[in-house]
Amino acid sequence: MRKMLAAVVSHVFSRASQKKPALRGLLASQNFSNDAPCHIKKCDLYRLEEGPPTTTVLTREEALKYYRAMQVIRRMELKSDQMYKQKFIRGFCHLCDGQEACCVGLEAGINPTDHIITSYRAHGLCYTRGLSVKSILAELTGRKGGCAKGKGGSMHMYGKNFYGGNGIVGAQVPLGAGVAFARKYLGTNEICLALYGDGAANQGQVAEAYNLSALWKLPCVFICENNRYGMGTATERAAASTEYHKRGNFIPGLRVNGMDILCVREATKFAAHYCRSGKGPILMELQTYRYHGHSMSDPGISYRSREEVQNMRSKSDPIMLLRERMINNNLSNVEELKEIDADVKKEVEEAAQFATSDPEPPLEELAYHLFYHSPPFGVRGTNKWITYKSVS
Repeated sequence: MRKMLAAVVSHVFSRASQKKPALRGLLASQNFSNDAPCHIKKCDLYRLEEGPPTTTVLTREEALKYYRAMQVIRRMELKSDQMYKQKFIRGFCHLCDGQEACCVGLEAGINPTDHIITSYRAHGLCYTRGLSVKSILAELTGRKGGCAKGKGGSMHMYGKNFYGGNGIVGAQVPLGAGVAFARKYLGTNEICLALYGDGAANQGQVAEAYNLSALWKLPCVFICENNRYGMGTATERAAASTEYHKRGNFIPGLRVNGMDILCVREATKFAAHYCRSGKGPILMELQTYRYHGHSMSDPGISYRSREEVQNMRSKSDPIMLLRERMINNNLSNVEELKEIDADVKKEVEEAAQFATSDPEPPLEELAYHLFYHSPPFGVRGTNKWITYKSVS
């Protein structure tokens, strides 16, 4: 009896292990299209004679890359939600699920050597800028393997040519103008994307950054991620003008469908070319939507209905729109996309395991990395009898 049971179990597991390679072989034999022409929504223009194209070409390679990246961000944010409720993640945590087309589309429209600075809703951009899911989730749980060594948390993550993650509303916008100033001063032909939300658009420091950037013709793309709510306040209740792409006044602007990755990509390419040509800054408004509340402390349904959120999910979800476009244009099929989904799920689950088992940074490293390329020095602790050593 035991031998029979062992034989059955062995047969089941051998079938399961053979299933995935067999599926990959089947997908490899599919006659997919290499690329497909796509129509995209026309952008609303301000102080521009022409804007981004309304048609573009999406290759199969690009489509698979974009789809996987958006699924990783979606799955990572949902896992962050779960880990927060399990109390592995503490403090502030702002999720960007629903806004994946913005993160991935922006990165697709610029060069890796270009620069990005954003607000505290930064997880998706961290990933598209090259940080691993492991390093992002480990930072959220305050572990040594986090991208900021466990000291930054949700709002303060950094990577190559990525300057955060900033906790003060709107403060990153003048910093982004400063990064653009450095690029112009050094003559690198690089640009900076400075992102902020519709709530931060009403900040005075944003207007100051507009002014100096226009005066000095800085290569800065100001990007307002308009997800319709500043914390729990609808844009119509907080802003005298909700045409955020016109807020620059003397700066040209674009209003873009931020739920369509191809719209975001083409608009970003257009804006990047505009800045690189020496014409100065440009403003982009990405009309998007977040599924979660403002932060994990906000249920997100006291100022909007569940029906509104569900309506956006069912009609304008960025991943759904890309999936339909891929299948309708024979760039992929349901089976292949399901396999990608399974791989993404596995990657995020493994990253979550790492983020909950990796050790926390030791206390003696509390004052490390305060300055770049600085000789070691002492930093006073919470009282004058405690001193921590700071090492770059």
